Amino acid sequence: MQQKGVLMTISSSLNAGVAGLAANATRLAAISDNIANSATYGYRRVESDFHSMVTSASGGAYSAGGVRATTQRLIDQQGSLVTTSNATDLAVRGRGMLPVGMASEIGLANGSSQMLLTTTGSFRTDAQGYLTTETGLVLMGWPANANGSVPPFPRDTNDGLEPVQINVNQLTGEPTTSMLLGVNLPATETESGAGGSSQNLSVEYFDNLGRSENLAVEFVPTIPTSGTSNEWTMKITDSASGGTVIGEYTLTFDDSRHSGGTLLSVATVTGGAYDPATGSVIVDVAGGPMEIDIGELGSGGGLTQLSDSFAPLQISKDGSPTGNMTSVEVDANGFVHALFDTGVTRTIYQVPLVDLPNPNGLVSLDHQTYAPSSESGSYFLWNAGDGPTGDIVSYAREESTTDVAGELTDMIQTQRAYSSNAKVIQTVDEMLQETTNIKR
Repeated sequence: MQQKGVLMTISSSLNAGVAGLAANATRLAAISDNIANSATYGYRRVESDFHSMVTSASGGAYSAGGVRATTQRLIDQQGSLVTTSNATDLAVRGRGMLPVGMASEIGLANGSSQMLLTTTGSFRTDAQGYLTTETGLVLMGWPANANGSVPPFPRDTNDGLEPVQINVNQLTGEPTTSMLLGVNLPATETESGAGGSSQNLSVEYFDNLGRSENLAVEFVPTIPTSGTSNEWTMKITDSASGGTVIGEYTLTFDDSRHSGGTLLSVATVTGGAYDPATGSVIVDVAGGPMEIDIGELGSGGGLTQLSDSFAPLQISKDGSPTGNMTSVEVDANGFVHALFDTGVTRTIYQVPLVDLPNPNGLVSLDHQTYAPSSESGSYFLWNAGDGPTGDIVSYAREESTTDVAGELTDMIQTQRAYSSNAKVIQTVDEMLQETTNIKR
C-alpha cells in the first residue's frame, strides 16, 4: 500500500509538470499575440493568470494538483493617441466605443446587421459613399433632419443607427429666412426745404431653390412745412414677386438728447406688424415668410437717423447659394458635418458612443472589434462627451496597448518556468525508472 501511495504521488508530480507546461505555453501564446500586434491600432493586450489546483484531502499522501491558466483581454485599457492627416480617422478619448457594422452585412440590405464596437478606425468613403475601413467596418450613426437637427432616438437599442453614407456629389442651398438691416438715414433730409430724395438699398437673398433674388428697400423722407419731421416711409419690394410691395412702414426717429437718432416708433401700413420685443418685421417673399430685423426702439442697432449721410453700416442675412460638398469632418461630440464650397456646414449624422458596465466582458472579434455579451452588461448609447463617456478625436488613431519591453520580460520568465516544469517531468521519469529497477 505504501508503494502504491508513492507511485500515486510521483504520478501526480508528472501531471503537475504537464499542467505547468500547458499553462506556460498558454501564457507564451498570449505574449506572442501581444508582441505580434504591438503596431496594430486599437489592439488590446491579453493578460494571462495562473491558478493553483488543490486535489489532495487533509491527511494521507500529498497529491499535486498542478496549475491552470486563464486569459483575459484588457479592453478597458486605453492606448496613446497619434495624429494623422485624414479627417475621418477617429479615436475615442476616454470611456466609450464607436458603433460599427460589417460592410458585408450592410451590403445585403436586409436590415439585420449586427452592431459591433471599436475604439478607433481609419474611415474613408467607399464606392457607395459609406465611411468604411480597409477591413470592412462601416461607421454607424443617427441620421439628421434636413435642417441639421438630430431627432430623438432610443438609447438602449441600435435600431435607430444607420451606416454613415456621404453623398460627395450632393448639392445644397440654404434659403434666406432672416435678415438684419443696419442703415443710417440722413437726418437733414427730413427738414423743411430739403430735396425729398428717397434713399434706395438692394439686398440679395436666396430662395428655396438656391436662386439669387433681391429685396429693394426704399426710404422716402417726409418733408414738413417747417421744422423737422424725423419721419421716413420704408417700402420693401420683392424681385421674385415681380416687384410687388410686400411691406410698408412709417418710421419715426427720436431727436432727444439721450436717444437722438434711434427709432421712436414704427407704424405698419402693409405687411407683417413690427414686434418691439425683437425689433423685427415679418414679410412674405415669394418663397415664404422672412424676418427682417430693423432694430428695437431706443436702440442704436438696426435703423438710425444721424447726420447728413446715407450709410448701409451692417447688412447680414442667413442662407447660401447652391454649393458642392468638398469634405466631411466629425467633431468632438460625434456630429458628422458636410462642408460645402460656399462656406456652408451642414450636420448630416450623429455618431454616439456606446458604454457598458463591464467592457472586459465583451466578446473579442477580428479587426479589433467587440460584441456585447451577457458578461459585459446592457449597453447604452450616449452623446459623445456626455455622461460617463469621453469625446471623439478626429485626425487621430489609438495605438496598441502592448508594452514590448514588458512582454519580453514576461517571455523570459515564461521560458524559465517552462524549462523548470520540463525538468520536473524529467526528474519524475528518472524516479519512475529507479522504481522499476528495485526488482531486477
